[in-house]
Amino acid sequence: MVATARRTGRPLVAPPQVDKMPVRRVVAFLAMVFGMFMSILDIQIVSASLAEIQAGLGAGADEIAWVQTSYLIAEVIMIPLSGTLARIVSTRVLFSVSAAGFTMASALAATATNIDQMIVYRAIQGFIGGGMIPSVFAAAFTIFPPSKRNIVSPMIGLVATLAPTIGPTVGGYLSHAFSWHWLFLVNVVPGIIVAVLTWNLIDFDKPEPGLMKRFDWWGLAAMAVFLGSLEYVLEEGNNKDWFSDAHIVWGTLAVVVGGAVFFWRAFRVPFPVVDLRSFTNRNFAFGSIFSFAMGIGLYGLTYLYPLYLAHIRGYDSLMIGETLFISGLAMFFTAPLAGALASRLDPRVMMAMGFAGFALGTWSMTFLTSDWDFHELLVPQILRGVSLMICMVPINNVALGTLSPDRIRSASGLFNLTRNLGGAVGLAVINTLLTQRTQEHYLRLSEHVQWGNPGAVERLDDMAANYDAYGLDGAMVAIRQLSGMVRQQAYVLSFIDIFLLLTVLFTVLIICVLAIRKPRPDAGGGSGH
Repeated sequence: MVATARRTGRPLVAPPQVDKMPVRRVVAFLAMVFGMFMSILDIQIVSASLAEIQAGLGAGADEIAWVQTSYLIAEVIMIPLSGTLARIVSTRVLFSVSAAGFTMASALAATATNIDQMIVYRAIQGFIGGGMIPSVFAAAFTIFPPSKRNIVSPMIGLVATLAPTIGPTVGGYLSHAFSWHWLFLVNVVPGIIVAVLTWNLIDFDKPEPGLMKRFDWWGLAAMAVFLGSLEYVLEEGNNKDWFSDAHIVWGTLAVVVGGAVFFWRAFRVPFPVVDLRSFTNRNFAFGSIFSFAMGIGLYGLTYLYPLYLAHIRGYDSLMIGETLFISGLAMFFTAPLAGALASRLDPRVMMAMGFAGFALGTWSMTFLTSDWDFHELLVPQILRGVSLMICMVPINNVALGTLSPDRIRSASGLFNLTRNLGGAVGLAVINTLLTQRTQEHYLRLSEHVQWGNPGAVERLDDMAANYDAYGLDGAMVAIRQLSGMVRQQAYVLSFIDIFLLLTVLFTVLIICVLAIRKPRPDAGGGSGH
C-alpha cells in the first residue's frame, strides 16, 4: 500500500473508522430496555385499579395503599445498590437474575389471596425489579460509542418517562377487560424471554467476586433504613397528618439515624455500598438535580391529572387512562426528534427548551375550572409529553456522558434514585399542599356563602324549591349541595395553586441550566468494544 501510494503520488489515508455494534450486544441491550420498561411500568400499573384489588382481596382502605408503597420502598433501596452488585456478580448475572426474580414475583402477586401476601410479593417484585433500571443506563453509556448516544439516549429516556405515564392506562384496560390478576400475569411471558436473552447475550463486563470480602454490610443496613424510612414517611405522611402520628415520628427518627450512619460509612470505608464520589463531577451533580426535578414533574403530574379527573369530573380508571394516553403519544413521537436535536443543539439549550415547555404547560393549567375535559387538557398534556422527552435526553447525556466508564455503573444507580426520590418528595409536597390549600380556600369561600349574602340566599332558595317539589327536605338538601359546590371549587383552586408552584419550579430550572458545562462530544462512555 505504501509503494502504491508513492507511485500514485497520493497521500496515504487510513480508512474511516465506523462505529459498529455487534448484533449480539444490540439484541441484549434491547432486551434490557424492555426489562426496564416492565419494572418502571409496574410502579403505576396498579394505581388505577386499587379499588378492584381491594375488593378482590377483602383489604381495608388503609391497607390497599401498601400495594404500591411496598413496591416503591423496596425498589428505592435496590436502585443505588445495583451498581455495586453489578461489579461483584457482573451485569449479566444481576440483570438476568433480576428479570427472572421479577417474573416469579409477578406470578406470585397474581396468586395472592389476602392483602398480606400481596404486600410481600409486591415488595419482592419492587426490590428485584429495581436491579434492572440502572443497569440499562449504565450499559447505554459504556458499551455504545459516543456517536451512537443520540440513538440510545432517547430510547432509554422514552422508556423511563413513558412507562409510568401509560401505567394507569394499561392497568385500567387490563382490569376492565380481564381482571386485576392480569396486572401481574402480563409480565410473565415477556419476563421469561428477557431473562433468557440477557443470560445468553450479555457480555459487557466480568464479575469481581473478590469485592464481596470488602462489602459494607453495615452500610447496606443503614442505607435500607434511611431510604426505606424516607419513602415511607413521604408516602404516608400526609395521610397520617405528619408528626401527629407516632409512626411518622419514629420513621423520621429512622431517616435521621440511618442517613447519618450511611453517609458516614460512605465516606469512611474503602469499598462503600454506594460510591458518592460521582457527585464531585459538576455536570453529574447538576444532572441529578435536574433528574430530581423531572421526577417531580413526571410523577407529580401523573398523579395530579387522574386526581382531578376522578374527583372533579367523575371519570373511572379506564376513562382516565384514555385521557392520559395523549402524553404517552406525545413522548413517543417526540423521541426521534429529541435524538436528532441532541446531535445538533447544545444540551443546555435543549434543557432550557424542555423546562420552558413544561412551565408553559403547567401555567396553562392555572386557568383550570371544574368544567375542563379532554379537549381543554389536550394542549397541556402534549406540552408535558414533548417537554419530558426534550429534557430527558440532554439530562441523561450531561449527567452520565462525562463520567469515566468505571464510575458509570454506580453513578447510574444514584442518577435513577434522584428521579424516584424527586417523585416521592414531589407527591408528598403536592398531597400536603392540596389538603392545606383546599381547607384554606374552603374557609375563604364559605365567608361569602352566608345568610348576609343576597346572591347566596337566592341560590339556596332556588335549590330548596326544586327539592321541595319532590317531597324532600329542600332546605337541608340545598345546604348540603351548596356546601359540596363550595368544597369542589376550593379543590379546583388548590389544584391551580399546585400548578402555579410547578410553573415557578421549572422557570427557575431554566436559570440553573446556565451553571453547567457543555459536555465534550467524546467525553465518557465506552467504545463499543
